[in-house]
Order: sequence, then C-alpha cells, then structure tokens
Amino acid sequence: MKTSQIIRNILIASILFLSLPCLAQVNQVESIGITVSNMEKSISFFRDILSFQVVSDDSINHPKIRLVRMKLGDEFIELTQFLKEKGRPIPKQMKSNDLYFQHIAIVVSDMDKAYAILKGKMVDQISNVPQTIPKSNKAAAGVKAFYFHDLDHHDLELIYFPKGKGQAKWQDSSGNIFLGIDHTAIGISSTKKSLHFYQDILGINRKGDSWNKGMEQMNLSNVKGASLHITGLRANLGPGIEFLQYLVPGPGKPYPKDTKKTDIWYWQIVLKSDHLNDLYHRLKTEHYHFLDSQRSGDHKLEAFVVQDPDGHALYLKN
Repeated sequence: MKTSQIIRNILIASILFLSLPCLAQVNQVESIGITVSNMEKSISFFRDILSFQVVSDDSINHPKIRLVRMKLGDEFIELTQFLKEKGRPIPKQMKSNDLYFQHIAIVVSDMDKAYAILKGKMVDQISNVPQTIPKSNKAAAGVKAFYFHDLDHHDLELIYFPKGKGQAKWQDSSGNIFLGIDHTAIGISSTKKSLHFYQDILGINRKGDSWNKGMEQMNLSNVKGASLHITGLRANLGPGIEFLQYLVPGPGKPYPKDTKKTDIWYWQIVLKSDHLNDLYHRLKTEHYHFLDSQRSGDHKLEAFVVQDPDGHALYLKN
C-alpha cells in the first residue's frame, strides 16, 4: 500500500473515531472538591451554618495536606487545605460571569428560614435578598435562589424547588431545612464547546436549558444587565453540572493560566468512570490540558486531573 493511501486511511479512521458518541461514560459525579485556607473555620461554616456532617478527616504527607470529606443529604464535598504552601486568595472583585467562577447549589426546604439562619450568622451576601424566578421563565418559574460567600469568598447558592421543579427527592424534607447539593455551576464561554467536552466525550447527559434575565437575575448574581443561557447536565448518580454562559455582559475574566491546586479559587469536580483509559486517550487525542495523573506500581492508570475548555478542573477516577 502506498504511503499516501496509508495516511489517508489513518485520517479517515481518526475522523470517524472523533465523530462517534463516547462509549466511555462517566457514571457518577462523586463529590465537589474545594481548596480552603483554614480547615477548622471551613468545617465550622459548613457544619454549624449549613448542616453538613464530617465523614472523614485525613492527613497526607506528599504534599502535606489535610483532606476533610463532608456530607449533606446524599451529596459530598471534599475540603483540602495545603499545610506547607499557602495559595492565593479569591479576588474580591470576582463576578459570577468570570470564567473561573464555580459554586455549589444547596437545596433548602424553606427559603425564608434558611435565609434567616444566614442573616443571623452575618454571612457575606452576593444577592440582596432571595430571588424568585418569574413565570415568564417556564423552565425555572417559582424556583427561589440566593447567592452568598463562605469565609474564603467561595461562591455558594441556596436553592428552593417548588412542586414540579427539580428532582422529586427535594420535596421530602423530613423536617430538615438544608437538604443536599443539587448541582455545581461553572462559568463558561461557549455552550457548544462545553457540551462537546461534558456530553460528547464524558457522556454526561444534557437535561435541560433555560434563559435567565431581568431584575431577578441581576439581583441574584450582582452582575449588571445579566442575561445568561443555563444548561443542566446530570450523570446517573450524584449532583448535576450546570453551565452558566453570560450572554450579557458576556464572559468576564478568564481562568488564570497559572492556577495551582493551592489557590483558593481552585475547585475540582470528582467523577467516576469504569472506562478511565478510554477517556484519558480520547482527551489526549483532542489536546485537552492535564494537570496530573496517578498510576499504580504496575503503571495502571488510577486517576487523572484534566481541565475543561474554560480551565475548570475535573478529577476522574475508577
């Protein structure tokens, strides 16, 4: 066979491979990782105000870190404090349309009671008061939301779902005010590019879209003139992943290229997959940026950290 024919066949095979739906599905959003500056203060914030419970508290020597896993309902967060190297703080001027924006949405059974708890603890507010999505937004009408900061200036959200909205489990409060984590939201520049990464490659299912704008959205995010396209995705298990593409005023500051895991704005979404090698090679083929990989003594791939099109980190493991 001529060299030109071999090259042509390779190109055709590559095109067909990249156009096929990804068979290496992510089956679970296992937890959301957050870098913190002071573990004791962060534990107290999430436990005493938001009702999270400590599940485990571990120390790791290389690098020297403290890793605390916390649970609310069925969902988990992992707080990481780097003990030897202090990372940079979150800039106070960061806005919800910046591309390194990320938050978790904590579901509440009663927004008024939840908001009163936060006000009583003098939590730093982003929204002026909880906002109710108007009837004109059919996909999210009646949903109530409120943005605020933790002690490290991480963005967090309270969200209330009326009957007929959200997952059915959020209608069973069992008397609790804080119920669990519905999703983690990330700032993105292009819905199309993000869908290719999360849906076409990782195999996380697109569940719905909404377009939010108006006074309620401006008051919620504290972004002047805010108009955005929201896309919700969900794996078989775990919280969802939500894209926030700001159409007005458009994308803000990009994800800093020199970001380290020690930086307080660093989050990572922890995903589980039964096809780790396939995903790794597909992402390599498409030239996504890897931050780390972990292999066993026999060089078997156990986990890796990759960045999405806008720089958000995802930790994939078996």
